[in-house]
Amino acid sequence: MFDLICMGRAAVDLYGEQIGCPLEDISTFAKYLGGSPANTAVGVARLGLRTAMLSRVGDEQFGRFVRQQLAREGVNVDQVTVDPARLTALVFLAVRDRNHFPHIFYRENCADMALADDDIDPAFIASAKALLISGTQLSQEIPRHACDRAIAAAQVAGTRVVLDIDYRPALWGLAAASEGESRFVASAGVTAQLAALLPACGLIAGTEEEVCIAGGADDTLTALINIRRQSSALIVLKRGAAGCIAFPDAIPARLEDGVVVPGFAVEVFNVLGAGDAFMAGFLSGWLVDEPVAACCRYANACGAIVVSRHGCSPAMATAAELDFFLARAAAAMLPPRLCDDAELEHIHRTSTRRRISPRLNILAFDHRSQLERIAEDRGAPIERIAAFKALVAEAFLSVSDGRNDTGVLLDDRYGEEVLSMLTGRGVWIARPVEVPGSIPIAFESGPNVGLALRTWPAEHIVKCLVYYHPADAAPLRAQQVARIGELAAACRQTGHELLLEIIPPARAESDAQTVLSALTQLYDAGIRPDWWKLPPSTDARHWHALGRLLDTRDPFCRGMLVLGMEASAETLEASFAAAAEEPWCRGFAVGRSIFADAAAAWFGGGITDADVVTQVACRYRELIALWDRAALHNLSPKFAKGIVS
Repeated sequence: MFDLICMGRAAVDLYGEQIGCPLEDISTFAKYLGGSPANTAVGVARLGLRTAMLSRVGDEQFGRFVRQQLAREGVNVDQVTVDPARLTALVFLAVRDRNHFPHIFYRENCADMALADDDIDPAFIASAKALLISGTQLSQEIPRHACDRAIAAAQVAGTRVVLDIDYRPALWGLAAASEGESRFVASAGVTAQLAALLPACGLIAGTEEEVCIAGGADDTLTALINIRRQSSALIVLKRGAAGCIAFPDAIPARLEDGVVVPGFAVEVFNVLGAGDAFMAGFLSGWLVDEPVAACCRYANACGAIVVSRHGCSPAMATAAELDFFLARAAAAMLPPRLCDDAELEHIHRTSTRRRISPRLNILAFDHRSQLERIAEDRGAPIERIAAFKALVAEAFLSVSDGRNDTGVLLDDRYGEEVLSMLTGRGVWIARPVEVPGSIPIAFESGPNVGLALRTWPAEHIVKCLVYYHPADAAPLRAQQVARIGELAAACRQTGHELLLEIIPPARAESDAQTVLSALTQLYDAGIRPDWWKLPPSTDARHWHALGRLLDTRDPFCRGMLVLGMEASAETLEASFAAAAEEPWCRGFAVGRSIFADAAAAWFGGGITDADVVTQVACRYRELIALWDRAALHNLSPKFAKGIVS
């Protein structure tokens, strides 16, 4: 069932966002999934292998976060037990400079170190090709016995055992809590605990310091010889920027006589997590029986990618990213600062997005100025708009219950309470940032949109409506493109997806080529949003032309959503039929065609709250049915396989 089970630490990393200062001076932290085996599980899963985690988490919010993040990455969490008596472990970390990364472990009586014999299911161990053990689990008696039981089960089943030495003196009580970054303290006791595992292993990996502690010697070569006396495993020596050396057989007289695979010359930003990425890259080849040298190259590449980024698990490479990196390296096109490689960063960001349904039915009620006009025309106070949006949300929930292909477009001016209510429920959510009707676009939060986005939940998609015409005067187009570029950069920095809604302004003449030309100009300017939201068209050739543009300019785009623009049911049906022929069209994002009539009647006092819910729900269901019928015979293998999703 699985290629790999990772056993041991599953925690929360709290990374300081201020770079170049002591940990005590950090003022804000980014929260990531952490723990060496959990990081490796994510890395292996991102490289396309079937991975599971064996650990414990607390019965609290951080424990839920760990399970959710693992599952989001495709790691099986059936054997991640919820421990009601202990808390999920935490680690606080800082990037002081290129050589110092202070961190403090909060792991006293934590959940993952309570992993016990009873947590080990031999059938589960037998379901995997390999079992990865973290050396940290040997530092305490209860998890050490669990490791023994898991290894015994692996030996019976023929499951290969992998040892990541993962030596942290502070976790063995050999260094003070403030010395979390310490990597080596000699200890005969640690050596003895590791030695007991060595005979059962098929693969042993560690840094020079870790090999020395496992081999009980002060120099690396002697330590390797000592390990070989106890184990026939493939030994992989991690050497940081220098790459690695593998020893499949007898230890030679010189280190350089092993299988030497050089590293990649990249600038180091953060070494934390590099070893976990190295292990993930190596296992991605080793578990499918690739040559040792190839496994080492994957490992070195994955390590190089991670040292260029903030965080551990979120920095892990995907298969598409690794392929691109190796191709760039082979062509001698890698910049020393990987963050300067815009294409590599784009592939990383887009290939690590959350998985979503291949089809989407979006109820858009982010309208502000339109509802203000409706309320004003009917003599209703604009304060009632929030209540109306709550009714639309109620209608949405009545339709979306049990579905995974629905979502909302909703503002925070009048829909703040509804946004809070829908967030965290797995609903696709996008929020507008533009001042309604602004040409050139202006942002509601002011000129520094990035600061505003830092307060948004990560799952919220940034939606921006731009009235853009390819024939506009050059100064206006340049101003529009510059604003969109600022927004796109802010989204990248804050980890939000970007949805661009492009509508040609009514003041200018438009034809079938207008939207295509607009998107072409934006791509030429380096703008690559995650989503496009585009006006309806009944011409299938129009949608196919747009699809070919996405094929060539950004194959990692999420796709296109069809606007409603208050069109009639007949027009929408024809537009859906044309759009659904193009695989890049993911569905619709329609608003006023669904709720406009109900809004006019409700603000005028003609219908009740219950009537609004009923009418909006009915109309929303009708549009979903229209799209279902249109898409029924146009299912795309591209989306079915999840390549774009």
